[in-house]
Amino acid sequence: MQLYTTREIEQLQQHEDLSALIEIMEWVKKFLGRSHPDLGRPGAVCPFVPYSLKSNSIRLAVIHTKDLYPEQLEEIVGCYRDIFLKIDIKEQELGINRAFLLIFPDIDIEDAPKVIDSVQQKLKPLFVESGLMIGEFHKRNESPGLHNLNFRPLRSPIPLLAIRFMVEADLPFLQNPTDPHLRIRYLEAYLKHFDRKFTDATKLKNAHQALALAKEQVQQENLVSSCI
Repeated sequence: MQLYTTREIEQLQQHEDLSALIEIMEWVKKFLGRSHPDLGRPGAVCPFVPYSLKSNSIRLAVIHTKDLYPEQLEEIVGCYRDIFLKIDIKEQELGINRAFLLIFPDIDIEDAPKVIDSVQQKLKPLFVESGLMIGEFHKRNESPGLHNLNFRPLRSPIPLLAIRFMVEADLPFLQNPTDPHLRIRYLEAYLKHFDRKFTDATKLKNAHQALALAKEQVQQENLVSSCI
């Protein structure tokens, strides 16, 4: 489970996965780390990336999936979650800027929505309850931008999963599941994680309102079920 920082990748001379590492590193710098005319707001596509690059806080790993069952792939990604949580925060980096990018060059573009998305959906509850976010990136990703529904910020040249710490601004990603039970699970983890550390009173209020609505929806569904 070799992880490389962007600076270490720049120093690599020979490596079987060098091309994949470089391609994603350049995509991070030139796409995620920069502004985009279709983004719908000022700043970089991912606002944390410029600081993460500056502090050398992004680590990349290549995972080969040939002959792996979905359960094995989920286990490997889960191991990276454990590593992420155990790494000490260095003086020059803030925990909020740390990120792992797990690259899957063996996964075909057309298979990515099925493979990458299913792993992300299966593991997201575990990650959220650990105070983390896990995001899916690939060329067929149709998730829209928050500020421009026609923008596709989660498209990458090679399929990958991104791991980072949860931030207050992640609320929209945690209150969007159609399943109210899953919404409750995410929102309770979100509120527990930040507890009294909220810096944005509006997000705290919105999270409590979303949680109340999700619980109300579950109660209504239970009432309907009991009447059938």
